[in-house]
Amino acid sequence: MADLVHRAPEAPPRTIPISRRITTVGRDPASAVRIDDPTLPATAFHILADGDAFTAAAHSGVEMTVNGRRRTTCRLAPGDVVRVGVHEILFSPPATPPPAPGPREDPLVRFSRRLLEAGSLESLLDALLDALLEVTRADKGFVIELADGEPQVRASRNVAPGRVKDAVSSVSDSILRKVLETQRPLVVADALHDAEWSSSESVIDLRLQSVMCAPLLARGEVFGAIYLGNDSVRNLFDERSLETLTVFASQASLLLQNALLLRDLRRENEALREAIDTRRYGDLLGAGPSMREVFRRIEKVAPTDVTVLVQGETGTGKELVAREIHRRSPRSEGPFVAVNCAAIPEGLLESELFGHVKGAFTGAVATRPGRFQAASGGTLFLDEIGEMPQSLQVKLLRAIQERSVQRVGESRAEPVDIRIVAATNRNLEEDVRNGRFREDLYYRLHVVTITLPPLRERADDVTVLARWFLQRYATEFESRARGFAPAALVALRKHAWPGNIRELENRVKKAAVLADGPLVSTEDLDLKADGQEAAIPLSEAIEEFRKRYISDILERNGGNRTKTAKELDVDPRTIFRHLEKLESERRGSDPSPTDGGEG
Repeated sequence: MADLVHRAPEAPPRTIPISRRITTVGRDPASAVRIDDPTLPATAFHILADGDAFTAAAHSGVEMTVNGRRRTTCRLAPGDVVRVGVHEILFSPPATPPPAPGPREDPLVRFSRRLLEAGSLESLLDALLDALLEVTRADKGFVIELADGEPQVRASRNVAPGRVKDAVSSVSDSILRKVLETQRPLVVADALHDAEWSSSESVIDLRLQSVMCAPLLARGEVFGAIYLGNDSVRNLFDERSLETLTVFASQASLLLQNALLLRDLRRENEALREAIDTRRYGDLLGAGPSMREVFRRIEKVAPTDVTVLVQGETGTGKELVAREIHRRSPRSEGPFVAVNCAAIPEGLLESELFGHVKGAFTGAVATRPGRFQAASGGTLFLDEIGEMPQSLQVKLLRAIQERSVQRVGESRAEPVDIRIVAATNRNLEEDVRNGRFREDLYYRLHVVTITLPPLRERADDVTVLARWFLQRYATEFESRARGFAPAALVALRKHAWPGNIRELENRVKKAAVLADGPLVSTEDLDLKADGQEAAIPLSEAIEEFRKRYISDILERNGGNRTKTAKELDVDPRTIFRHLEKLESERRGSDPSPTDGGEG
């Protein structure tokens, strides 16, 4: 292109390269060559570049001279001096001619490549506007995004920021409003003299002669618009210009929508990290009163060696609590050994806990320490303690009391230095009343109790946990999923979560694998869109209520079956059958008609 050298009295000369098709000179902050002189108009003159030709044109009422002669328009030659007021503009084209152009690249191909190469949303919008101004020969332009229904300028070219804001401060701008409402592009060839559009705010504020506007669409919904304008009568837009803009807008819509989505997901991830930081307690997440009480209790008991009983439904994170107690205790450098008392066959559980000597039983080919010995110096976590057979409860009680264990097949006891944390999803008090759990062992374990709330009572934490799991598994499985669709978030909050956090984790893990796009849907989570569970038959609902109601009255009466039957006005055998059925459901079998459900 060429350079302009601005010279003024008592000011050093400054060089401004001509990089646009129309270079404006004046006091306006949006001018390419801004001259801070109150005696000059907003735009004194402009220089039009047309190939290798450069023409200076004075604006209305401005006295302009070229090489001392008064002119309204003049084709410039090397060394020409344009003067307005006390200011001189020296026209200085490059000393060497530009290289011969190579094969001309299709503008749409070049435009697509620049969009694909753009990294951030800002660079993507800059590439979009630069390409559009080049192809359509527009003087000004901006990209608008609809944020909560309100238009916001995301990028602009050759327009002062204040003027852009004034021009599209609301959808009341007639041209923009019509494009957004109809979702169709619009061209106004001679805006200042068009009776329908001459009062448009953007036409007046930006002093435009010609206007084009095209919507940005995604899945049939408008999410923004591209607005281009010319301030010269020499290059008015026409239908052909509008066709070009429409093609480019269609090409840009998908890329812009993805970029906006990624921007929103990044913001969501930042918000998630902040939420996790404020709700995290080690590996535990929670912000409600019940979880804060859990954290408070952990803080209190962790520095001591007191035995802790963690209660809560299946999947609420009882082992995480046990690990957090260990991590914050003086034993944190020692081992953390976990035993699931429900997962080990009764015949092997004693050996698993206390160890055995060689030859103690068939298959005992070597002496082996148990979990108590392995946990010495650290913490032993006894999960599902309520499932331990009564024959072992006496030996466990002795081990806890004496802090020593006796291997199977050995007569000598050996001391162990351990801290006990137990966990159960059962009501041990009721089991004690029913004779299923030893009372003395219960009170040995029940020194300090920490009760974990079910996930259905932690509505505020559900989405934070879900997003944390998605972030974790999307990385592990290299999934495209980065967030949840709005309907999926509603379904997550409304679901009853009978499996608690374990169920939530598994559903999100599956969704991370199955999701086809960046947003997880209700179908990916295998949840209903309205978040409601399917209705169950009325007979099942009545039976569920019946069981729950009898259990509540039994608990209120301290397990007294006769008193409960009398209050409910039923035969006492009804209460016995109720308890037998609960026991059979717990064991996963049907009650036997001959043995009362035991087996």
